[in-house]
Amino acid sequence: MIKGINHSIIEVSETGSEYYERAILIIKPEYASVQRSILENEAKAILHEMDAPSAFSIKKNRVKTFLVPILSAAGGALAAIFILMI
Repeated sequence: MIKGINHSIIEVSETGSEYYERAILIIKPEYASVQRSILENEAKAILHEMDAPSAFSIKKNRVKTFLVPILSAAGGALAAIFILMI
C-alpha cells in the first residue's frame, strides 16, 4: 500500500566501489532538517565501508578455510622432518 508520505533521500552516484554503481539512502524523518552536506558526507562514509557482496566474500573465505590448514600441516611436516634429521 502506498501512502502519501514524503521521504528525504540521498542518491550517491559515485560510490567508490567496483560492485555498486549508485546507492539510494532514505533519511529518517527526525534528521531531515540536518544540513545536506553533512548527510552526503555520512552517506559516502557508509558506502566506503561496504565490502563486496556476500557471495564474493564467501568464496574468498572458502579458499582461506582450506588453504590455511593445508599450509600449516605442510609446515609442521617440514619442521618434523628437519628435527628428525638433526
